[in-house]
Amino acid sequence: MEALAQALIEAKKQIGLCSVCFHLSADPVCELCRNPNRDNTTYCVVADSRDVIALERTREFKGKYHVLGGVISPIDGIGPEQLTINSLVRRVSKDQPKEVILAISPSVEGETTTLYLGHLLKPFTKVTRIAFGLPVGGDLEYADEVTLARALEGRRELD
Repeated sequence: MEALAQALIEAKKQIGLCSVCFHLSADPVCELCRNPNRDNTTYCVVADSRDVIALERTREFKGKYHVLGGVISPIDGIGPEQLTINSLVRRVSKDQPKEVILAISPSVEGETTTLYLGHLLKPFTKVTRIAFGLPVGGDLEYADEVTLARALEGRRELD
C-alpha cells in the first residue's frame, strides 16, 4: 500500500495541465497540442480530460481540444470564472478556427454551459454541437422523451 501511495504522490507531482488546451499533461504543452498533424482549424470543447480520452478513442476527431475543467453549475458555486472559458475565448479570437465543436454532456449544467459558450464564440467562428440521441443497441421504448427529441433533431439523410 505504501508503494501505491508513493506512486500516486509522484504522479500528482509530475502531472499538470497543458498551458494551451488544459488537458492533463506531464509537459507544459501536451502531446496533442504539439502534434503538427492535428487540424488547427477545428477545436473541440469538452468539460474534462476524460472526454478528450473518450473522443480520442474514436479516432474520428483530428483537431485541437480545449478542456473547460467542468461545467457551469451555480448550485455548486461554479461560474464561468472558475472554468477556462476566458482562455477559450482568447484562443478562438486569436486563432480564428473555422469551427468550434461543443462536446459537452446534455445535463442541465451542460446545456447552460453550451448555450453560454455559443453566445460568446459565435462572433468569432462557426459554433456547432455534437448530436445526441439513442445509443447503438438501444430500444425506443426505453428512451426518455428528451433523448427521443434529440434523436429526431439530430437526424440526417441516408447516404
